[in-house]
Amino acid sequence: MDNDRPKAAPPEGLSQDPHAVRDARERNLEVAIGRQVRALRTRRRMTGADLAGLAGLSVGMLSKIENGAISPSLGTISTLANALQVPLVQLFDGYAETRGCMHVKSGAGVEIARAGTRAGHQYHLLGHIGSNNSGVVVEPYLIVLDSESDRFPTFQHEGIEMLYMLDGVMGYRHGEQLFTMEPGDTLLFDADAPHGPEVLRKFPIRYLSVITYPQAR
Repeated sequence: MDNDRPKAAPPEGLSQDPHAVRDARERNLEVAIGRQVRALRTRRRMTGADLAGLAGLSVGMLSKIENGAISPSLGTISTLANALQVPLVQLFDGYAETRGCMHVKSGAGVEIARAGTRAGHQYHLLGHIGSNNSGVVVEPYLIVLDSESDRFPTFQHEGIEMLYMLDGVMGYRHGEQLFTMEPGDTLLFDADAPHGPEVLRKFPIRYLSVITYPQAR
């Protein structure tokens, strides 16, 4: 029975739970800050008067901040963070900042010519999210090769790339190694080494390429 097979341990260093869900976040910034101030104060077993005294605020002002009734200045937020002995950014922790998302319907990917694209290599960009808090750019492509496609592996760029083979068979070069890629195969590699499709064995050839690299600062 497949269910009786022992499950392989995750590779060392992989600690994230892909199914983890964060607590619901507040969409109102003032309320989010107030809740975080109150939670941190309570955790430290401080009264409102204690925190107000340390931060140089009146008890009434602190109460308004904790209830999200006013928008505190950055200076006040910084003073509260110091009084609570936490980094300033921690007071924004419960705020639900808008996160990017893009849905591309089947066949609607934009066909583009990437730098270094060879003849017969069709690149369909499947989505793009610009500036984001992760510090990482992700570019997903559907790549289609036909019988006239150029076979020279000359691609080389920064970042990490992952290929997932959908159709066809090809020999894909990475550095000094040549990998036979068949439907269902995955190849994950450092994209700074020369890489690309070298031997096109069975058409049509279609595969997903997901490239990640640091966001420009």
